[in-house]
Amino acid sequence: MAIRQIRILGDPILTKKCKEIREVNDKVVQLVDDMLETMYEADGVGLAAPQVGILKRLVVIDIGDGPLVMINPRILEFSGSQTGDEGCLSYPGKAGVVTRPNYIRAAYTAEDGEEYEIEAEELLARAICHELDHLDGHMYVEKVEGGIHDAEYEEKK
Repeated sequence: MAIRQIRILGDPILTKKCKEIREVNDKVVQLVDDMLETMYEADGVGLAAPQVGILKRLVVIDIGDGPLVMINPRILEFSGSQTGDEGCLSYPGKAGVVTRPNYIRAAYTAEDGEEYEIEAEELLARAICHELDHLDGHMYVEKVEGGIHDAEYEEKK
């Protein structure tokens, strides 16, 4: 495993649409491992492949329940809404208020090459929507209501 450099807002790769992953091979598994290590090192809850310079449809998420690896993810259904502060590893130290669906149902391929569906609410739904935006070249700053402000994070004990 290796910690990869996280691309920062302004890097043109963050505005590009990612390509589907055709097969889950050793290279993809290595990228997943590197992304998880990078996300945990940066104290993030999600990371998309373009944030580490790879234009592939892959995200990793961990809201505290263990890692979720989503290859070629797509949202099938969404409903409700939630509004709250959102931050991003590609815009460190900053946050903004964003409205997202409160419920989503998504399909994805896992590391085992099998297709799965997941239903998510609240924080997990927000994280999935946030990370999938990266795969289409979008960042949360495009959806901020009001302005960007300094992020206030609780210190980890």
